[in-house]
Formats: sequence, structure tokens, C-alpha cells
Amino acid sequence: MDGKRIQSYWGKEVDALVEIYQQFERLIPNEKTEGAAHRGEDGRYVEELIRQYLKRYLPSSIEVLTGFILRPAVKTGLNGKERRKETDNHSTQLDIIVFDSVNYPIFQRFGDSVIVPPEGVLAIISVKKHLGENDIIKESTALMKASELCFTRGRNGKYLRGPFLSIISIKSKIDKKLIDNCDWIFKELKEAYEIKPKPYFDQLVGYIGTLDEWSIFKKRPEGDKIESADYIYFKHKETETHLGLQFILTGILSVFYDSTRNNVNRPGFTGFPSGRNTDKLLGKIEVRGIRK
Repeated sequence: MDGKRIQSYWGKEVDALVEIYQQFERLIPNEKTEGAAHRGEDGRYVEELIRQYLKRYLPSSIEVLTGFILRPAVKTGLNGKERRKETDNHSTQLDIIVFDSVNYPIFQRFGDSVIVPPEGVLAIISVKKHLGENDIIKESTALMKASELCFTRGRNGKYLRGPFLSIISIKSKIDKKLIDNCDWIFKELKEAYEIKPKPYFDQLVGYIGTLDEWSIFKKRPEGDKIESADYIYFKHKETETHLGLQFILTGILSVFYDSTRNNVNRPGFTGFPSGRNTDKLLGKIEVRGIRK
């Protein structure tokens, strides 16, 4: 396998994204700390920047939005009554919702701010300008709760593959002295999922990383009996700034083209270096199956 053109292309795209943000910092600097002068706008700018970049690469039928997921306790399909014992439920506000708007309607829209039904949600992404120590448990728990709303069935009665869950940052402020940062992050992630009953595989975050520095990725499971999720770590080399964006795009597209959702074959759109070993196998998190 080759793919060097694709890797070079995605690397340049990530470099450009980071440079655009740095230009924002240069134009609106904070005289006392890193970042721009207005912290609120600084964070919103990062979210909007990542949304616009994802829009450029995803199929036109997929929208990259922000807002809420609403799961109404109503009939689905022709006579689906699986929610008869539920009550209406909604998520907290979500930074990025990747949504299949061709096949599914939207309850309410104001620009890119929306309230959407769970069936069309392909990915939920938390965006942090600077990833901090308090973010891992908080954000992974919020993503897990939002994903619970997305347990929905297809026409054959089987559950659809759940949305890709991700925590993206421009920089990381996590700096541990007695343990590798990646091991500490995995320890926090594992703590977030120490619940009863155990979470499903689809409820675990699929990617955590800073776009041009490092990536933590959840490997796809093998076999029919899924009892755990393996997490792997990549420290980006100088020529590997493409890894983070590729992991995110691969995660989104793998849900969109999954056999539970789509009959179209996934295109060759991303490409990882052949023979590139992981820098570290972080460990396993126990699950009770891939999904409901």
C-alpha cells in the first residue's frame, strides 16, 4: 500500500488549520497569557474553524452542526414502539454534531445551531482549545451520556452503529511528571467508564488528541464477542501531522458507511503509513458488547 500523496495532503491541511488559528492569536493577542484576548470568542473560533474544515471534506449529505440531540418518546418507523416506556430526553449543548441531513429531518435550526433527532447523528465532538486535566472525565462522560440517546434501530430491527465520539484540542496543557501523559489520560478515561452496568463499545470515546502532536485512538473490535476496547497511542512525528485529522475523518466515515446505516462501499479517502507501529498500547477498557 502507498497512500503517501494522501498523507502529505492531510498533513498540509492540518498545518494550515493550526496556522489559521495562530493568525487569529496574532491579530487579537492576549497580553498576559497564551491565546486571544477574548477567551469566549477564542474557544468559539476554534470550534467554528474545525467545523468549517470538516465540512470541506465530508459528503454534501452530511452537515457539521452544533446544538442539541432530542430523543422524543414517540413511535418510530411504521409501528416501532420501543420507546413506549421512555420519556422525552435531550442532551446538553454539544460543540459539534455531525448529522446526516439528507435522510433525517431537523427539529429546529438557527444557522448551524440545531436540535436534531438521534437517528441521523454520525459523530459527536467535544472541542477544547487547550486540553486540561479536568477535561478527560468530564467530556468523555458527557459524550457517553449523549451517545445513550442514539441507541436507535434500523428497518431490520437491529441497532444502528452509534456515533463516533471524539475530544479534539489545538494544544494540551496536561503535563505530568511521574507518569507519561498518555498513560495518565488513559487512566482518567478508564475511571470515567467504571460504571455499572458496563458501557457498550459504541459509548466509549473513539479519539482524543491534539491535531498536530499526538493521538489516542480506540481500535475497532474483531470477532463477534466484544468484551473490551483497546486504546493505542501515537506520538506524531514531524511528517505525521496528518494522523489526527485522518483518525477523525476515518471515524466519521466509518459510521456513515457502516452496513447498519448504508449500503454504499466506503471510498479510499484516508491513508495511514504502512508498517507504522503504535508508540504504545495503553490498555483495555471492559465493555458489555458492541452495542445494544
